[in-house]
Amino acid sequence: MHLQKPSASRYSLGPSNFSTLATEQQQPKLVSFTILRSGLCISSKRVSTSLTSGRRHGGFVRVRCVGKDDGFYIRRCVEIARKGIGCTSPNPMVGCVIVKDGKIVGEGFHPKAGQPHAEVFALRDAGNLAENATAYVSLEPCNHYGRTPPCTEALIKAKVKKVVVGMVDRNPIVASEGVNRLRAAGIDVTVGVEEELCKKLIEAWIHQMLTVKPFVTLRYSLSIDGHFSDQLGEEATKSGGYYSQLLQEYDAVILSSTLLRENFSLPVSEEPGANQPLQLIIARNPSSPIEVPVLTTEASSKVVVFTDNETTVEPETAQKGIETVVLDGMNLITILDYCK
Repeated sequence: MHLQKPSASRYSLGPSNFSTLATEQQQPKLVSFTILRSGLCISSKRVSTSLTSGRRHGGFVRVRCVGKDDGFYIRRCVEIARKGIGCTSPNPMVGCVIVKDGKIVGEGFHPKAGQPHAEVFALRDAGNLAENATAYVSLEPCNHYGRTPPCTEALIKAKVKKVVVGMVDRNPIVASEGVNRLRAAGIDVTVGVEEELCKKLIEAWIHQMLTVKPFVTLRYSLSIDGHFSDQLGEEATKSGGYYSQLLQEYDAVILSSTLLRENFSLPVSEEPGANQPLQLIIARNPSSPIEVPVLTTEASSKVVVFTDNETTVEPETAQKGIETVVLDGMNLITILDYCK
């Protein structure tokens, strides 16, 4: 388990992917644990619309980039990969750029698990111009069949001349196999360009691959006089606010049942089209049955109550989308083992 204290520059300022956000309150303080989705919650820079106009996952404006090195194009891959923030779990965010004669002729990113990967969208965008071009990709192309075909075969079929990879895939079923397949097909492959930047993009996903445990982040509110607080600024919870954006990047939020008795509403992201996080409520030895608030948004998420007593949920709240999980040991490790 990795606990991380969010810095102000990455979490508290400005706009902003297996993840859980948890909130534990002990009078009078509140702390929140968050397990990041498939990418790190980095300070969010929105991709300029002038560079991303066109089709949703392709059709980008061709940009002439004279004298740019490999690092420039990998950085661009990372930039467009972030367009998939909050949508790719359990897959990582990935971006791909196709360059020919110093010109970007195709771009793409992975929009959602089950949909084509970044390389496929970029190759579609480039069309015939992909032949003898260089493909830049933030993460090693996959070489196995999952819900989508191998990206290595798509690159080989498109007859690209060279592939530049930001980082090798840490998934055991991929690791270096994609690079080996491309080289066996006669394609020149360079690995490790802007590697640290690419790792940061999908830090949570890498952590899960290496440890088989969710990546956990601690989120808390601190008052100006240095005390823990359960208050969030109104603007933080609105669309575009840092907390609203954080919520769409996480797979789940863990809350203490004590909050519910204080008319605490379940946290919901206000971002347009946001994937709402799973709501995990901890009810340890409650003195009375708890009443779970009902999410009424169109994209309402599922609610799970963790408890050591099967009767701790009010019968009328045992409705569709709300379930109870009885655990022998009520602790964070047990909960995270369930979450993974």
